[in-house]
Amino acid sequence: MATATKTPPGADPKQLERTGTVREIGSQAVWSLSSCKPGFGVDQLRDDNLETYWQSDGSQPHLVNIQFRRKTTVKMLCIYADYKSDESYTPSKISVRVGNNFHNLQEIRVRNTDHVTVIIYVCGGCCGG
Repeated sequence: MATATKTPPGADPKQLERTGTVREIGSQAVWSLSSCKPGFGVDQLRDDNLETYWQSDGSQPHLVNIQFRRKTTVKMLCIYADYKSDESYTPSKISVRVGNNFHNLQEIRVRNTDHVTVIIYVCGGCCGG
């Protein structure tokens, strides 16, 4: 999601989109996963249904790759994690890496989820993150 203004903590990303504060740009990207169980892949990760989710099925680290076709500025990434729904599949730590290709990715943010229900805002220039 991209935003032109500072986003208040705890704000609902869908409400922010409806008011024009942010714009969802994930559909402009190609999404891939390091692994997934059948029926728990990219479609469930992106379907806006809080009852569905991605489940990895392989060795760690578990990765979600989001590749844009051209250079794209992303100012905010919102991740919903719900330990009550997906228990052992809830990440304990989320690392965000950016770059021009897989070979030059650099970590820009690390967030712990603390195994609770949370919307994690990983911000670039918008929130001082």
